[in-house]
Amino acid sequence: MKRFLLAAAALMLFFSVQASAQGFGVTAGMNFNTAKIEDVRTDAKAGWNVGVTYGLDLPLGFSVQPSLVFIQKSADYSGLDAVTAVQKVSSLNLPVSVQWGPDLIVARPFLDVTPYIGYSLSNKFKGGVAGLGKGDVSLDNAFEYGVGVGAGVNVWKLQAIVRYNWNFGTLGKLADFKEIGLDDLKTENETFGGISVSVAFFF
Repeated sequence: MKRFLLAAAALMLFFSVQASAQGFGVTAGMNFNTAKIEDVRTDAKAGWNVGVTYGLDLPLGFSVQPSLVFIQKSADYSGLDAVTAVQKVSSLNLPVSVQWGPDLIVARPFLDVTPYIGYSLSNKFKGGVAGLGKGDVSLDNAFEYGVGVGAGVNVWKLQAIVRYNWNFGTLGKLADFKEIGLDDLKTENETFGGISVSVAFFF
């Protein structure tokens, strides 16, 4: 037990000595999301994201980077027969990026795995079916969670990351859609996922 405690203490000391902070930064970028309603998948539609981040370098090429990000996502359902509708979701997300990559002095390329949780602040559906009516519907706000996988590079105080995100949460259930002719549309398994591109600057 003594040896185990000494080894654990030495490991903690090693990490505390080796770890260094990149510091606080700001991040912004674009995301290209698709939405799924039962077996229907929409085309990717552009949205945007902006927030604050904090980078902490660890030994052995690892780093951890939590962020607080406001994300606007969209989905265009116009590919469905006679449907002209767009859904817009605004959410506040807390992603924690775990990165690994070698320090090449002038740059640090890295691989990235980012689990996240979030909450939709606004969830609106606008449109309808030709000949049946149009209108605006507000969906229930809901928690979301998922994981992103990607790659990036640090150069000086700048960082760029490209990742693909899987969202496992439900972003609201459609209700009271009779007025716009979509009352038979079921979206219990609706998800938003896709590619995001972000750039951060550390102070």
